[in-house]
Amino acid sequence: MTRSDNKPDDKTRPRHGANEDNLGHKDNKAPLTGNLPMAQWEFVGLMAALMALNALAIDTMLPALDDISRHFTLQNPNAQQWIIFAYILGFGVPQLIVGPLSDRFGRRVILRISLGFYSLCGFACMFAPSFGALLAIRLVQGIAASGTRVSAVAIVRDVVKGRNMARIMSLIMTIFMIVPIIAPLLGQGVLMISDWRWTFGILGVLSVLTYIWTEWRLPETLPISRRNPLNTGHIARAYKTILTHPVSRGYMIASGIVYGALFAFIASSEQIFREIFGKEHTFAFWFSAIALALSCGTFSNSKIVETYGMRRISHTALIVFILLSLMNYMLTLAIGPTLIIFFPLFAVTFACFGMFGTNFSALAMEPLGKISGTGSAAYGFATTTFASVFGWIVASQYDGRLNGVLLGYAALGALSLTVVIITEKGKLFRLTPDR
Repeated sequence: MTRSDNKPDDKTRPRHGANEDNLGHKDNKAPLTGNLPMAQWEFVGLMAALMALNALAIDTMLPALDDISRHFTLQNPNAQQWIIFAYILGFGVPQLIVGPLSDRFGRRVILRISLGFYSLCGFACMFAPSFGALLAIRLVQGIAASGTRVSAVAIVRDVVKGRNMARIMSLIMTIFMIVPIIAPLLGQGVLMISDWRWTFGILGVLSVLTYIWTEWRLPETLPISRRNPLNTGHIARAYKTILTHPVSRGYMIASGIVYGALFAFIASSEQIFREIFGKEHTFAFWFSAIALALSCGTFSNSKIVETYGMRRISHTALIVFILLSLMNYMLTLAIGPTLIIFFPLFAVTFACFGMFGTNFSALAMEPLGKISGTGSAAYGFATTTFASVFGWIVASQYDGRLNGVLLGYAALGALSLTVVIITEKGKLFRLTPDR
């Protein structure tokens, strides 16, 4: 909590003279669960900034994909999608390692290492001598970003839980979703004054600024007394707990499937708006408008989740997502791709992500308070590695037409809903005391 003068009190201020553990890390005193380590607005902003680095690494260079493709003389028009998928693949699996490390050594040391490597990779992409080298650096950058994502979600779970966590995560995601709105515009602006290389270089600059913010303001939220030992037996038991808990396992799998639709759209969006609708020069604005719709859905969820519950909202939103995807598919079959019909339907469809994405995350993480770092890692793995595979399958169906992609969205939504039904034993929309 903070005093009225907006300065941290003794319990929350990062104290540079605090005791150090046996690893030499500062033992900044963290608040007990339920208290934020700083004013809510700053906590939400900082967590959103950490998570936003991931979105920036995906969305900022979208307007530059065609330029990059021409620079490296790519023969396959869909090959440019690998600039996105290489990063996502790097982002996924390492979280399974970073999670236990975060539970053992604390959140701050993981953030320091992750932000440092993320920044270096951003600058390194500017000097990639070949397309293969660029993809390799992007893979490493994804690995670095996995640490920021795991740490951010674990920090939130360290201090809040239940519907309160869903509310805080919704606020974080509302701010986070501003990034996909402005990132393509940022990339477009960079291209107006420089070339495609600086769409990567700007990532390095923003990472350095975020590093300074975390060092200055964020205390350690995982005290030494709550840290877990780092050994294969404990790690195996932690992942066994996650995999055998029906709610955590079910919502992680469901998220990993349906997020494939989001990644498929991100990877193919530039081609869709350029080739089908002829919006090459205004693509950033169309993409940003869809991201804005998603952000509005996330913000709406933060306002109603404590009243209606995570299950009721997320289950309804997932069903609506499936129905709208099918409607867009059938209309495209009947009258062809028409922007005035496709776009509003598509925007509302993806607004549904804001209504079920954060709730799925909170439902999966709720039972994992004692292993929140490992739980965050497992959830991050599911929503990136699994999603990238499903996303690639759907995005690769793009052949200059919308049909295959739209049908893929509906199919992924239906598969995700099937997993949710199994997880809930056929009882959707249940309302529990804190969920």
